[in-house]
Amino acid sequence: MAENENGVTHKLHTVDARTLRAIAHPLRIRLLNALREFGPATASKLGERLGESSGATSYHLRQLAESGLVEDAPELGKGRERWWRAVHDGSTFDSTDFRTHADPEVRGAIDVVLHETATTHAQELNTWLGTMSDWPQEWQRSWDMSDFKVRLTPELAREMAEKMHELVQSYRNRVPEGTEGSAVVRTHLHAFPRPSE
Repeated sequence: MAENENGVTHKLHTVDARTLRAIAHPLRIRLLNALREFGPATASKLGERLGESSGATSYHLRQLAESGLVEDAPELGKGRERWWRAVHDGSTFDSTDFRTHADPEVRGAIDVVLHETATTHAQELNTWLGTMSDWPQEWQRSWDMSDFKVRLTPELAREMAEKMHELVQSYRNRVPEGTEGSAVVRTHLHAFPRPSE
């Protein structure tokens, strides 16, 4: 769990080999992200949002539940309606531990997760670029798409990433839910070495 300066707790799940296998499927990653971003939903509602059948979403939600990543939200259901919610606000993992894992299935699973995450980031950015004119001028002036090239050692690259994580965490929960003019802001961090030649 991470706590901001206001004492609000943000539940993070540390991915292990078992839960890595559970999320190493494109639809499961999308389901988990949708529940974390938009809140509890039924398999049917998630199917509509993601363009999938309720049978597929229901099956994959049960798989995520077996790994403790989602759970029933029975207080929201009426009759036979089954609602699901994410157990954690986000996930964290050390990709280097999994990429060098002795089990090739685990290495394959992390590749699926990393590539699906990169695809999702690109889709989110492209969606913003295609819809930004629908947003008020204040939002059209406040977004950013930057890239930087900095010569670093591996240790300094890790330090930079950690400081950027701390910076983002310092803004978490500063704006109450429902504040007029506010929106959820997606922030992607990609830091990786490039050859000099």
